[in-house]
Amino acid sequence: MKSILLISVVTILQLQPVYSEKPNIVYILADDLGYNELGCYGQDTIETPNIDALAANGIRFTQHYSGSPVCAPSRCVLMTGKHTGHAYIRGNDEWGERGDTWNFAKAVEDPNLEGQRPLPVGTETIGTLLQGVGYKTAIVGKWGLGAPLTNSIPTKMGFDFFYGYNCQRQAHTFYPKHLWKNEQKDWLDNELVVPGTKLAEGADPNDPASYLKYRLSEYAPELMLEEALGFVRENKESPFFLYFASPIPHVPLQAPASWVEYYQEKLGPEDPYLGNKGYFPNRTPRATYAAMVSYLDEQVGDIVSELKDLGLYENTLILFSSDNGPTYNGGSDSAYFESASPFKSEYGWAKGFSTEGGIRVPMIASWEGMIKGGRTSQHVSAFWDVLPTLCELSGARVPSDVDGLSFVPNLLGEPQEPHEFLYWEFPAYEGQQAVRMGDWKALRKGIFRGNMDLELYNLKTDPREQFDVSAAYPEVVGRIEAIMESEHEPAVLARFKIKQLGD
Repeated sequence: MKSILLISVVTILQLQPVYSEKPNIVYILADDLGYNELGCYGQDTIETPNIDALAANGIRFTQHYSGSPVCAPSRCVLMTGKHTGHAYIRGNDEWGERGDTWNFAKAVEDPNLEGQRPLPVGTETIGTLLQGVGYKTAIVGKWGLGAPLTNSIPTKMGFDFFYGYNCQRQAHTFYPKHLWKNEQKDWLDNELVVPGTKLAEGADPNDPASYLKYRLSEYAPELMLEEALGFVRENKESPFFLYFASPIPHVPLQAPASWVEYYQEKLGPEDPYLGNKGYFPNRTPRATYAAMVSYLDEQVGDIVSELKDLGLYENTLILFSSDNGPTYNGGSDSAYFESASPFKSEYGWAKGFSTEGGIRVPMIASWEGMIKGGRTSQHVSAFWDVLPTLCELSGARVPSDVDGLSFVPNLLGEPQEPHEFLYWEFPAYEGQQAVRMGDWKALRKGIFRGNMDLELYNLKTDPREQFDVSAAYPEVVGRIEAIMESEHEPAVLARFKIKQLGD
């Protein structure tokens, strides 16, 4: 049996003629990890030796893009191969008409209040397509594409096994009361501490004892790794696809004590973070954030070690990526770490925005013996390329309505067909559209305020999108306006309609 470990979005459309047996596939997705938060992308404070080793042994993509600037739509794009002009889920949607969905304690007890808006019945995903050609499939981590009592849970959307968070909101603590195992709750030995719970009145914010209630018995990321490794062991004799959708380094700031202590010593004294409505206080927020990233890196190393121990590593493709750019809340400090560098990392330029810092993400592909190591790829690719890539690699059918383009040739060092353009739309944060066309990047911001003007940037000379040259290149603006019009399909869901675009 052959194996493939995916730490990002890797295209393998042309591997089938070279690789006679179905490979295993492992796709590792970080949550809110910035372009520059890995050592192999330039980070000089946070340590990520295991992920860096994957890059040294494979390909580091420098122009790879997420599906959206926020979580749920990005994951929908990944799973379905459709960009946000065609995708069903185009923004985060907590499905609030069900009731008090933001009441964390109520949602813990009542699955009717947990989870996000579901995908339609019959949606084809990477999971269903790979199941169709004999793969065992699993998602371990965060789902976010359908509430527990709907037909849009992982086990009904192409995955034989699921362990983790069904709901994005419940992932605002890494010591939850429960996770989900397939279609049943797995109750954990943790007390209920609702996100946003403040320090006790009169507590000293500089005293470590003041924060003990935020560190409980069972740490969800650790439990999820155990389940992921178990899935690999149980399916080592058959082709498998493991989608390891880690909830970190998305805040809350909660990390293993050993890593926190390491970075406390490395970074020195810092001001405590006192929390806000949805996130916990933390005595050393920078040290804890760095600890989260290094713990994720440690988990990547554990997955690689398991593959080697089982004799699967040489036949495993590993992909690693992130669902969007770095965040700006919950005590994270993206500016301090220069998390999106060379792009801007501050609010308005990273998560939630279609600027480069919000959608340009790291992507690494490593496959011993198949991918020549130490390579850097400038191929422009995006999340919607993953589905056709994995379909070609596995021999699965590629749906006719996907927007993606396999990048298997690029993995193998062969000539790669480029995209004519990439397109995004985002019906939140005042409404946005974006197009990448060659070196050109166009943004339309503030659509909900009636702004339909395009900003135009040459990313080759202006990667930080500082100098709008739209007035000097009206013909380029015209071409991109035509792309924006043609690629926007009216949203099915009212929440995602953009009336200014004719919806």
